[in-house]
Amino acid sequence: MKTDRSAIAPAAVSPLPQTVSPLSKGTVFALLGVLSFSFSFPGTVWALDGFGPWSAAGVRGVLAAVIAISALVATRAPIPARADWPALAVVGGGCAIGFPLLTTLALQTSSTADSAVVIGALPMATATIAALRTRRYPSKKFWIAAGVGAVTVIAFALSQNHGEPTVADLYLFAALLVCAAGYAEGGRLSARMGGWRVIAWGVVAAAPVNLVVAAWALPHEPVHLTAKAIAGMAYIAGISQFGGFVVWYQGMGLIGVARASQLQLAQPLLTLVWAVLLLGEHVSPAVPLTAVVVLTCIVVTQRARAA
Repeated sequence: MKTDRSAIAPAAVSPLPQTVSPLSKGTVFALLGVLSFSFSFPGTVWALDGFGPWSAAGVRGVLAAVIAISALVATRAPIPARADWPALAVVGGGCAIGFPLLTTLALQTSSTADSAVVIGALPMATATIAALRTRRYPSKKFWIAAGVGAVTVIAFALSQNHGEPTVADLYLFAALLVCAAGYAEGGRLSARMGGWRVIAWGVVAAAPVNLVVAAWALPHEPVHLTAKAIAGMAYIAGISQFGGFVVWYQGMGLIGVARASQLQLAQPLLTLVWAVLLLGEHVSPAVPLTAVVVLTCIVVTQRARAA
């Protein structure tokens, strides 16, 4: 892997949102990532139809690593510099180990709608970690709009469980923190590696851990290869763990980590749509009102200039 012949060119990433049109190419890529991730929780629920939680998380990571290695070999991607591996370890640990495992454990006792609270808070957490990491901060207008959007989504998601925190919420909160760190570090690395290679190498870095988890869990947890379980596993391994990150990091590379992260405010609402249509879950009439508030916040953050 010495010659870089990737079909996806590296994109420079700024931790600050740049002044771009809401319909820019970077926004489209980021939205495709949000759409891809919005089905992750329902896909995980499907996978749990035939796999245990530890098996689902481990197998998901191993399959994603096979896809990532194939892509890296096919494009003859260069091996990352030694200085980049600590950040790649954060990407792998947060996005390819921590978040998948913790959310899968949470979904054992929590509904898809309640689990959407993680995604509701993720944009603010990502923007905050990116700002602290680089010591460059978006404007006050940006933070106010992002804060209102995050609080709105969190309040809405919690209302689905009557505002009562559960044991699963501990898993979800931990997943939020590790995934936000992975997003922030991944967006920063995309400046010199290219977005898709960041997640590819992150998944590869996480592969040994996921392989051990899968090898331990499969003999101890019952496995029933139903059509739903296979479809769910295929999605969370191929799209949630790899393909979605390709367009997501590409979008962050074009419009900035902080601004792209705010587009993810729409993700819980999309997840709730899938929960109703595919999982038969019930959501309250507050959905349309929440959608209007969140979309308004997204527009404001898209137009806000960096301080």
